[in-house]
Order: sequence, then C-alpha cells, then structure tokens
Amino acid sequence: MRYSPEHKQETKSKIVAAAGRVFRKEGYGGGGIEALTKAAGVTNGAFYGHFKSKSEAFRTAVLSGLEELRQGIAALKGSEQTNWLTTFVGFYLGYKRTCDLGESCALPSLSTDVMRADDDTRAAYTAELKRLVEEVAAGLPENDAPGTPAGSQKDQAIVLLAMLSGGVTLARAVSDPELSDRIAHLVGQAALRLAGPKALDGARSSSADH
Repeated sequence: MRYSPEHKQETKSKIVAAAGRVFRKEGYGGGGIEALTKAAGVTNGAFYGHFKSKSEAFRTAVLSGLEELRQGIAALKGSEQTNWLTTFVGFYLGYKRTCDLGESCALPSLSTDVMRADDDTRAAYTAELKRLVEEVAAGLPENDAPGTPAGSQKDQAIVLLAMLSGGVTLARAVSDPELSDRIAHLVGQAALRLAGPKALDGARSSSADH
C-alpha cells in the first residue's frame, strides 16, 4: 500500500513530536524504540521507514525543539517589539519551568544528553544553537553601560540563554517550591539586567501597566 507524501510527513512529524516528549521525560537512555513508537502511535516499521536509528530520531527531536524555541522568539519579537524580552523571560521561567517535563524546552531538557551524543548530533546542535543565538541577539538593545564593547549583543544572547536554561534546570531539580520560585525570580532579574537598562525599564513599565 502506497501512502501519500502528506501522510508520510504527518507520520514523521508525529514520531518527532513523540520522541521529543519521551526524551525530555526519560532521557536518551530511558527512551527506547518501543517507547517512541508507542508514544507516537505507530509501528516499528513506520519508525524505521523514517529513521535509521534511535540516535537519528534523537538528533531530529533536538533540532526540532531548538527550532521551535527560535521560531517562538522570532514570533514574540514581531508581536511585542518593545517588551518581547520581558515577556519571554517571564514565560520561560514561569510556564516552561512548571509545565510537564515532556512539554519543557529542549535547551535545558536535552542538552545534557547531547553532550554524550555522537559527533553528527553535536555538530547539528551547535549549528542550530548558533542560529538561536543570532535570533536572540538581533532583538537585544545595545548595552551602553561603561566598558561594554560595541556589538556585544551576541555575547549577551549567549549568556542570557545559558542563564535561563541553567535557571530552569536548577528550579526544576529542587523539591522545595519556594526555592524554585526564588531561583526563577533571581535568574529573571539577572537576565533582564544583563540585557541593559532599557530591558529593565521595559519590565518596570510592563509591571506598572498591570
């Protein structure tokens, strides 16, 4: 039986989405082929019709997750040109910190497994992370603080993503909800300070409006 290109793409998308959820919750070592196919509602044959191995499915899921983050940031920048960063930081350290692990951001949830992955996966991750950094950097204001080098938005973007990802990791790992909230609050404030006075002014204005 021949399937249409649309059906094949739909099946692949289901597998990638399911793989992303399974690997986020169980880690690479905890998510086998059977778990992936069960979560996607497909057969082993359907899985191997799209991916040669579990590692290839993992690589695709990681790249899909990072692309989803990048596109989300791009959309937010387009709809909230002034306060997009404040909104993003609040969402990332709020909902994305407390949602089910299977729906969490790929950056904190999958990066540790990428460290142990094959060279092809790490290379693909590196390329996609660079695109993510570029997207964030393009939306950051120039930091006119004394001693700040010109064109440092890319460096700020790298630190910003590392802070948010690390903050979410710590906040998710602790068992004390109050400590988790405190970590998120402190990291959020530091992230906005990193982006410069204009970002903090935007955060204050946004708070005053509510």
